[in-house]
Amino acid sequence: MLENLTERLARVVKTIKGEARLTESNTQDMLREVRLALLDADVALHVVKDFIAKVKQKALGQEVQGSLSPGQAMVGVVHQELIHLMAGEDASAPGRLQLNLAVAPPAAVLMAGLQGAGKTTTVGKIAKWLAESQKKRVLTVSCDVYRPAAIDQLRLVSAQAGVEFFPTPQGTSPVAIAQQALDHARRHLHDVVLIDTAGRLAIDEEMMREITQLHSAVKPIETLFTVDAMQGQDAVRTAAAFKSALPLTGIVLTKLDGDSRGGAVLSVRAVTGCPIKFVGTSEKIDGLEAFDAERMANRILGMGDILAIVEQAQKTVDLKAAEKMAEKFKTGGRFDLNDFKMQIGQMRNMGGLSSLVDKLPSQMQQAAKGTDLSAAEKSIPRMEGIINSMTPKERQHPELLKASRKRRIAAGAGVSVQEVNRLLNQFEQMQEMMKKMQKGGLAKMMRAVGAMKGMGGIPGMGGFGKR
Repeated sequence: MLENLTERLARVVKTIKGEARLTESNTQDMLREVRLALLDADVALHVVKDFIAKVKQKALGQEVQGSLSPGQAMVGVVHQELIHLMAGEDASAPGRLQLNLAVAPPAAVLMAGLQGAGKTTTVGKIAKWLAESQKKRVLTVSCDVYRPAAIDQLRLVSAQAGVEFFPTPQGTSPVAIAQQALDHARRHLHDVVLIDTAGRLAIDEEMMREITQLHSAVKPIETLFTVDAMQGQDAVRTAAAFKSALPLTGIVLTKLDGDSRGGAVLSVRAVTGCPIKFVGTSEKIDGLEAFDAERMANRILGMGDILAIVEQAQKTVDLKAAEKMAEKFKTGGRFDLNDFKMQIGQMRNMGGLSSLVDKLPSQMQQAAKGTDLSAAEKSIPRMEGIINSMTPKERQHPELLKASRKRRIAAGAGVSVQEVNRLLNQFEQMQEMMKKMQKGGLAKMMRAVGAMKGMGGIPGMGGFGKR
């Protein structure tokens, strides 16, 4: 989503060299690039003007220290201002902004937003986050009496999240539904009630009046507004309109995995004054991240978000299987096709190649440029299908796979023999790398990773995706 903005800002580093101080003259071109990058990303004009003025004020006269170039020093200033822009006064606060649930249970959380912004799906995602990360007992309820599909959708996403859903009584007003849900939660000892409200295709007086009445009746501890990041400036204007009608406590940005230009991420905090609390990173029920301004600034400036990859691995990696593999290698066991299949599955569970590459530093993203990642991701089920077509003995002893066996495996998996050979070639490269790891040769392992071919340098994918 932020690719164009990242590329433009990367030019700032190369603009000026060999000077000891940032001055009016040597920063002018850099500031122009920053301004154009932000405007092109659909950031609100007054936000851009204010941002550039602050960057200029902090940059002028700043000493270029150590081995930094003037361009890198400017990036440092831009980085700090990006954090402040997205986090406001909370920029210096330790940790992440989370939900304030410091109230006698059940804590009511009201979700607002236009229809199609991903509000109902977001309720399910937050419910899962609360249940798993915060160990809260969560109840969800839909107050959208106008769209029966919204009630069914919330029931389904609640089941996916593993939380209880309060059935919406027919012929009952939204206020009465919310009050009944809170009473049910109180009697059944729920910690949090997530209230999904009716959305509209556009802001209207009836919608605002209803949600204002609902807010007055349930007195939520948190009122979150769902913003579709793909709407650009329209999303920001909508958020500002809701802010004038409701005491919003936070913003949830959805569809950050889409092809939007990123302006909403940088504008919404400045326009509404509300902190961004969560961002939606995929359509999956676990595609939600607690917002962190510093890490988002890192991604915008091409520094990557390795911590997000680590956290995703912690959530999705099968620790027992990983420990079993580690013990196997420790006792001198061989890396076989069963282990290879497990690694492929773990990568898929982490969101696939596109999700991982998006969080890598820009230099690594450049290495993957030109690679058809979507085709590579589609090849993962084929790779698993090929391995599944092998016998247990063949998976443990790949050296048995001669021509006749390969033909049988290809027929069973519905692929060509060439694809079977590509998979085996990639497996052999991975096997060689694992041998180096067993010997403790980290430097050798890194060289082996760099030498791996296929898929534009993406290890573990071989020639798959090249069609």
